[in-house]
Amino acid sequence: MDTLVVLVTASSREEALRIGRGVVGKKLAACVTVVPNVISVFEWEGKVCEEDEWLLVMKSTADAYGALEAEVTTLHSYEVPEILALSVVKGSSEYLAWVKAMTHVPR
Repeated sequence: MDTLVVLVTASSREEALRIGRGVVGKKLAACVTVVPNVISVFEWEGKVCEEDEWLLVMKSTADAYGALEAEVTTLHSYEVPEILALSVVKGSSEYLAWVKAMTHVPR
């Protein structure tokens, strides 16, 4: 399968929606689901931090991943944004076909 779920966290609703609109508008993801009010605990620059964040769940393809990552990095405010791609092992054949049809690799 070449379908991916790409997870990205953002600092605010506005940033999450800006990134989501950007990647869907460029057809780098078929859909972005924005999940509000997640709390991330992580170490940064020697300190343990707790931050309220918004989780983006992007549905895309392996072929579009490089351009998707580049676009997220451009649109994101973080120095090192979380961008994690997970392979989809199984899913509704109709949904996976839709993701593939809606996602294009820029030329």
